[in-house]
Amino acid sequence: MAEYTILLDGLEVAMGLGIHPEERAAPQRVTLHVAMTCRYPAPPEDRIDAVVDYDFLRTGIHALAESRHFELQETLCEQVAALALADERVIRVTVRSMKLDIYPDARIGCELTRDRPKAQTNI
Repeated sequence: MAEYTILLDGLEVAMGLGIHPEERAAPQRVTLHVAMTCRYPAPPEDRIDAVVDYDFLRTGIHALAESRHFELQETLCEQVAALALADERVIRVTVRSMKLDIYPDARIGCELTRDRPKAQTNI
């Protein structure tokens, strides 16, 4: 078994995120950066079903962004991490969200890392 890091970097979505009235009034631009540490045989067979396909993550993030308004970036990041960890081959995930338009001179973000519980890593 070997570990590979699959990256979904700079995915920009328009979504409801934030606690302030101006954040609730309209969707805002948010970027998401996700790094999934995956474990499977090395080298993997040259077929998409032999590895973690990042399409499920991109599709799932778009569905999350369309499904509800998030109060906190922490909650959004936790939901994205749970989505990534739904594939049992993902043993660790780091998620970063960035609000792009809150301040003219800075972006505001949250980052978290979650590991699959040890009892669930018998891949």
